[in-house]
Amino acid sequence: MTEPAANPAATSFPAPTISLPLGLEVLRTYSGALVCVEIVFSGLVWILVAASNVPVPLLQGWVMFVSLTTFLISSAYLVLLITGLADRINTDWNFLDVIYHFLALLFYFAAFMLEAAAVTANAGKFIIPLPNSTESIIFTVLNNQQYSTNVAATVFAFLVTLCYGCSMVLGFKRWRK
Repeated sequence: MTEPAANPAATSFPAPTISLPLGLEVLRTYSGALVCVEIVFSGLVWILVAASNVPVPLLQGWVMFVSLTTFLISSAYLVLLITGLADRINTDWNFLDVIYHFLALLFYFAAFMLEAAAVTANAGKFIIPLPNSTESIIFTVLNNQQYSTNVAATVFAFLVTLCYGCSMVLGFKRWRK
């Protein structure tokens, strides 16, 4: 008894679509360099917010989640490109690149705004004058070290948001070709 011939349409897969070079050559492109900067800045935001002992957990919990998640996903994406494994996974990498960077831009913009709100809360100091005295009590949400650390985290969150926006635009141009 002979086996039926395999349907070539059912057993063939489309070739992966990726216009970025694979291997270390990816680091010589603008997109590869931006992914490296995204990884470094996301790591810095994560470390800076964690170093401030997360004084406003309601706002900064999202910042920690976004920075850690994008750090890990961007690192995995860069590893796939450098090792050449992206060429073995049959998918439209250009489309996935655009979608990922759009979502990262959206989430990081929200994280940047929340981190800026946490820093701005310190600017909302309120002063309570003590009765029958010329002295007063000043209440703040953040101490000076936490304030400085969170200002730095806000700046890096803004910079990584810009990086994700540039990566999305570059990815969109690659995808539309």
